[in-house]
Amino acid sequence: MPTKITLIIDNPTDPETFEAAYPELRALAAQLPGLRRLESAKVWPKEDGTPTPSHRTLDLYFDGYDDASAAVASPAAGAFFQGLGATGVGFTGLFSDIEED
Repeated sequence: MPTKITLIIDNPTDPETFEAAYPELRALAAQLPGLRRLESAKVWPKEDGTPTPSHRTLDLYFDGYDDASAAVASPAAGAFFQGLGATGVGFTGLFSDIEED
């Protein structure tokens, strides 16, 4: 079954600095072995202009759970997660089975 890893990236204390670093982080994520598709999104603020609990999401698609697990154990994932950690911004990671019609 296809598997997706979703990274929910918290709000950075300095959004401009984070956004300046983000293209490189996205490029590192694109190098994960077995990656079939990458989808990146910036979260809208609430209607009153205040931030939501998250700043960005990053969805990484794989053929299955084993491929996703192998990818996050790879040197490419090490470089990606080291870069993300260097931003000082927290995140939550979720592995999900993709249910398709």
